[in-house]
Amino acid sequence: MEKKIRGGALIARALKDKGINKVFTLSGGFCNPAIEGFMECQIDVVNCPHEQIAGHLADGHTRITRKPSVCLVGPEGFANAVPSMMEAWGERTPIIYITGSSSLKRQGSGGFKEIDDVSIAAPLTKYSASITDGTRIREFVDKAYRIATNGYPGAVHLSLPVDIMFSSFEENVGLEERPFSHKAKPVAKAWPDPNALSKILELACNSKKPVIIGGHGVWWSNSEKNLETAGESLNIPVFNVPYHQKLLGEEANAYMGLADIHQYPPSEFALHNSDLVLMIGARLDNQMNFGNPPFIPKTTTLVCINGSHEEIEFNRAADHNLLCDPGVFLDTLCNLKKNNKWNLGNSWFQDNKNRKKDWVDKSLNELKIEADKAKENGGKIHPLQLALDVQDAMDEKDWLVIDGGNTHFWSEIAINLAGAQGKKLGGILHPGTFSMLGVGVSFALSAKNNNPKSNVILISGDGAFLSGGMSIETAFFEKKPIVVVIDNNGGLASIGQQQERLFESGKRVATDFRDIPFHSIFEGFGGHGELVTKREELGPALKRAIASGKTACVNVKAKPVLSPIVAAVASKREKSSIE
Repeated sequence: MEKKIRGGALIARALKDKGINKVFTLSGGFCNPAIEGFMECQIDVVNCPHEQIAGHLADGHTRITRKPSVCLVGPEGFANAVPSMMEAWGERTPIIYITGSSSLKRQGSGGFKEIDDVSIAAPLTKYSASITDGTRIREFVDKAYRIATNGYPGAVHLSLPVDIMFSSFEENVGLEERPFSHKAKPVAKAWPDPNALSKILELACNSKKPVIIGGHGVWWSNSEKNLETAGESLNIPVFNVPYHQKLLGEEANAYMGLADIHQYPPSEFALHNSDLVLMIGARLDNQMNFGNPPFIPKTTTLVCINGSHEEIEFNRAADHNLLCDPGVFLDTLCNLKKNNKWNLGNSWFQDNKNRKKDWVDKSLNELKIEADKAKENGGKIHPLQLALDVQDAMDEKDWLVIDGGNTHFWSEIAINLAGAQGKKLGGILHPGTFSMLGVGVSFALSAKNNNPKSNVILISGDGAFLSGGMSIETAFFEKKPIVVVIDNNGGLASIGQQQERLFESGKRVATDFRDIPFHSIFEGFGGHGELVTKREELGPALKRAIASGKTACVNVKAKPVLSPIVAAVASKREKSSIE
């Protein structure tokens, strides 16, 4: 008689077949059979203090490795995990969310902890379904995995009712029909229509001032090296969409900065003077002003190259669309030069490099004046200076994570400034499209998990740390030391500063914090903590924090300074528009 196993163990085996090696969870009774199955399959299970943290850890791990991971939650825990779904949705992260849900037998009658998780997850995932027949568990896992990883990647959700979770099934159930093997298959790539490709290549060859904007699709198709080669060999300035995994190191010669005129003003020169924008693996969303002027002028030809039909649908406003894997397109573009069909000189590329240098020099000179005044008057450190000084303490293997509102934006600018001077880092992580506060500690821990010999430093706003900082317990428990630098300006500065400009009274409401001793919190957990009140104290404090070998906090009293992008947003909102 064939051996029987629980439904939870069956789903664990199905995921093991796909190569899943990481599960993040807050252990709950509804999920115990699955957890036992993961143990038997020798899949690493990370226990988290909160389900939202489990989701963010899965997100960070998957962004770095580009391999799906699992977030496993119970029915009430599912509600806690929803914010992490939104963050993953914005970044197109292929996480597999699994809910050990209420009993199928009593569904719809107010069962224990019953929640309609399938409907709630549907708008935040590519696929959300309940497994109503235990004999089809492998089928559902196979479908969910393929949907998550193919085309426009993204999170998926499977709900496994508790009665199926605990019920027993033949261990080989589902293998009696095709597919007989449930091993993960290579991701399908889109190859272009030759006629459509020829038209785009002709536009590129005739362009005098082309620009490339790289987005999510480049990262998830493992094509960032192709992107760098295209920019470097063809003399095309390369930009990154905001709020996304960095495609190229900031020190890369072809990389100019964010396609964001507020955080990287030279991009305005590039976009307004270009005759062709090749947007690869990105979406014409609010960050790109939906492709409209004044961000991209009417006189500029806008071409969107995307690897899936889903993305093409988002980019209907483009002058030309091409369905093509980003790596395939970039390689084909590079072949133009090999075949002596590329005649673009270096002047346009150099114009952009010069604009970048002028901006870097101006920004650093202004910051020096600010720093000298602060030292003379005993003033607090500027958040831009804080972010630059943190990078000074890092080497090329170290990972930088940023989290917050103003903190995020100033740190983005600092990364570009430091990169322009040759600063190289091992990697960078930050919140995605939704700018969700509180992801920093989880992302920093994900970076440390995957780069155990590297230092990982998180620059977090005080508000961002209050949103998700208690996840720091996981770093202590897992013995994965990270350093958290708190940009402590005493409140939600970006919101308060908008209020001061928007409200007739000129006052801020519900945005201030009390003086919180973040460094003492870390000491209480058994870590290292220091308070910094002057810039000259920061460097030595960082060195001591890193040398401690403990999870550490450097709590920096910083100046609340309005970032350029927040100033722009505040101006727009005064006009009753946020886009």
